[in-house]
Amino acid sequence: MQRICLFPGTFDPVTLGHTDIIDRALPLFDELIIGIGINATKVPMFSVEQRVEWIQEIYRHEPKIRVASYEGLTVNFCKAVNARFILRGIRYVSDFEYEKAIADINRKMEHEVETIFLTCSPEYSTIASTLVRDVIRHGGDAAQFLPEPVAKAIQNKKP
Repeated sequence: MQRICLFPGTFDPVTLGHTDIIDRALPLFDELIIGIGINATKVPMFSVEQRVEWIQEIYRHEPKIRVASYEGLTVNFCKAVNARFILRGIRYVSDFEYEKAIADINRKMEHEVETIFLTCSPEYSTIASTLVRDVIRHGGDAAQFLPEPVAKAIQNKKP
């Protein structure tokens, strides 16, 4: 049986923190689906299409990675793509408490799906998409927090 894992998130934008988790999870699974969740209550800074394109560009040479967007419950999307694992990145203890609550609910809804937690590398523990968006929104240089294709695209869109 293939070990298919879903790494869900908004990836708005995809950061070096995200790619750290993705890169370190790759050897653990046969396929890693980067699932861009669409939340009707949130207005993203970057379109879903842009975020999909960035991840596809970053991992263009990695056949184990697939990118997809989805709406609704993550466990339902797991069933749709045959993922038995959900990957979540943890930066701080507070992240774990929040993520564990979600994992517990997911497990009750779909007992076949396991949540796997990876702690981020220390150099990326302060990188959060929310903070990166604030830097971008206020005209700061966010390149040090972003994979090269993302940093270049954002830099090219500046007036």
